[in-house]
Amino acid sequence: MSGVKNRIALVTGCGSAGGIGFATASLLHQAGARVAITSTTDRILRRRDELGSDVYAATSDLTDTEQVDRLCTEIEAELGPVDIVVNNAGMVQTGFDEPSQPVQDISDAQWRRGIDINLTSVFIVTRRLIPGMIERRYGRVVNMSSVTGPLVSNPKGSIYSAAKAGILGMTRAQAIEVGAHNITVNAIGPGWIETPSSSPEEVYAGQNTPVGRPGTAKEIGHVAVFLASEEASYLTGQLITVDGGNTIQEYKGPSEGYY
Repeated sequence: MSGVKNRIALVTGCGSAGGIGFATASLLHQAGARVAITSTTDRILRRRDELGSDVYAATSDLTDTEQVDRLCTEIEAELGPVDIVVNNAGMVQTGFDEPSQPVQDISDAQWRRGIDINLTSVFIVTRRLIPGMIERRYGRVVNMSSVTGPLVSNPKGSIYSAAKAGILGMTRAQAIEVGAHNITVNAIGPGWIETPSSSPEEVYAGQNTPVGRPGTAKEIGHVAVFLASEEASYLTGQLITVDGGNTIQEYKGPSEGYY
């Protein structure tokens, strides 16, 4: 994808070698972007070593405004102004146990924590980078939402569903606000994607999609690279669903049970 070459891209949530964030960062790097990556733990330094010495890496808690400002300032000093941000961090954070709960059992602290890591972090990072994009009249914001929340949901999924639906709402509002400045804001809605953190149940669910398998982190990454490119200049405010066709089928069990 030539439209990311020499662009400066920040990808958040890149700590896992098998995750969507690292796959996206790798593809952007291969396509010629100058890449910065971040996660909450020092394993991000191993990811940098795997990508190359020209990649900037740092730990940061993206729910903390001061840490986000420091991260972005350091990236600007090392690489230059950020043209592309892929807001991938969320779902879980290393070192915190986030058990799923029915709504009546969710504490105030659990609610705030889940919304902070999945939704507020996206807001804080985007708010920090948008002014520079407006000034330079160019930017690509790619937000990792989900099918969960915007399109479907699961029991005990109130926090995650609310946050991921919130990302889509925020994506649409921001796309309208900054569209005249040659900035696009889009969201990706992954379905069942097999990563190292996938449970056997999640892998099984992926096997019952029309495609017949879970998706891969790289398949999400390729969509993110397109949305981050110059070629995607007239696509904004959208949710791109990448789920192997799962949300279009009414029956979602094993095919022999119905089809």
